[in-house]
Amino acid sequence: MAAVLRGSRYLVGRSFNHGAFAFVSSRSMASKTPVGFIGLGNMGNPMAKNLLKHGYPIIATDVFPESCKEVQELGAQIVDSPAEVADKADRIITMLPSSPNVMEVYTGSNGILKKVKKGSLLIDSSTIDPTVSKEMAAAAEKMGAVFMDAPVSGGVGAASSAKLTFMVGGAEEEFTAAKELLSCMGANVVYCGQVGTGQVRCW
Repeated sequence: MAAVLRGSRYLVGRSFNHGAFAFVSSRSMASKTPVGFIGLGNMGNPMAKNLLKHGYPIIATDVFPESCKEVQELGAQIVDSPAEVADKADRIITMLPSSPNVMEVYTGSNGILKKVKKGSLLIDSSTIDPTVSKEMAAAAEKMGAVFMDAPVSGGVGAASSAKLTFMVGGAEEEFTAAKELLSCMGANVVYCGQVGTGQVRCW
């Protein structure tokens, strides 16, 4: 898991049952409940900071402990693994360097899906292979969770100033819930279609 959480970005998307939808929607709209953030690298760090600025409690982790220091000082709770993040938050954003990193963080021995709650909303802002996004969405759906891909356009400067553009792929009825969080980190949040289409638009 050496570079697993370094860098940043993640996905989300796919259909799921209506019970899970009601669960996600009611929670995401209700209040600023904790948001999990995995991957506090050059992009993920400022993204997590912008969520904190908007009043969202953050539960975060990164494979490199030193990457967690700045957000911890701003009030984020730091935990040891993606599984622990999933145990404490039902909305999670991942921002990772590559497809293997995403697969490890979601499906590894200490991955998100080991502890994910039913109805959780998982948003991957990593730039990865669209096929991997679809695989992660299918794996999440089996656990009763919703996965969407939301890769970004814009560099570190845009991440710091919350001017990123997010290309979102996933179930259309989940877009509003995802946009609530993504709008705290970006100036444009664009719905592209089903899961994987965000990646296609970003490449």
